[in-house]
Amino acid sequence: MTELEKYYNKFNEDKRLQRRHGNVEYVTSMKYIHDYLDTEKKSKILDIGAGTGGYCVALANEGYDCTAIELVKYNLGILKSKKSTVKAYQGNALKLKRFDDESFDIVLLFGPMYHLCRREDKVQALKEAVRVTKRGGVIFVAYVMNEYSILTYGFKENNILKAIADHKVSKEFRVMPAEEDLYDYVRLEDINSYNESVEGIERIKIISADGPADYMRTILNKMDEETYRKFIEYHLATCERPELLGAGAHTVDILRKQP
Repeated sequence: MTELEKYYNKFNEDKRLQRRHGNVEYVTSMKYIHDYLDTEKKSKILDIGAGTGGYCVALANEGYDCTAIELVKYNLGILKSKKSTVKAYQGNALKLKRFDDESFDIVLLFGPMYHLCRREDKVQALKEAVRVTKRGGVIFVAYVMNEYSILTYGFKENNILKAIADHKVSKEFRVMPAEEDLYDYVRLEDINSYNESVEGIERIKIISADGPADYMRTILNKMDEETYRKFIEYHLATCERPELLGAGAHTVDILRKQP
């Protein structure tokens, strides 16, 4: 069993997305996914690194043709136990050999970029996602952000000095994880460089999926329901603003495969 499998055997992804800070990310991502779905033709969707199916099961329940690929058997088992119409398989984001070129209208690449530490692996995962997307189709790519890690794990949890001493953080305050650290954190210029290495895509827009929500967990949990709904309204109104990109925990790059 890999370290990643051990991690997700204990991690409850469904519960994370149901908590208020995680729900901000979920509501935002689903809002933008729906912006590009074809409701009449019922878009064909591939969820790569689907986890326990938080996104693909909900979309399948809306009537969309959804397929899921998940590396971790434990997560895959939970996904299948939900008894949805999702066609779910174990697989690797780096090699989607199960699928022909240009098979899907919408491709979600939400989990893999968190855990692929090498630049060449991230580029390969993006290339595979693009390959299986139809011309004119849309790819959603999620990343976890460098400044979020520095501010939370580094300063808030008081690990910054040890992280620097252990060469886990550079002089430029860039996180430098080893593969056993499981997560890789990026900056906006990294995302841009991955895109530049893949032919045939263009950015539609890039959003901060959760903005300040993760930093505000305690505050969000204490909010009354009306105020919390207003916070989500605020976030949706501001999540495309350039001054907020890169500062939240998650950024979603929305790309179109050129016709």
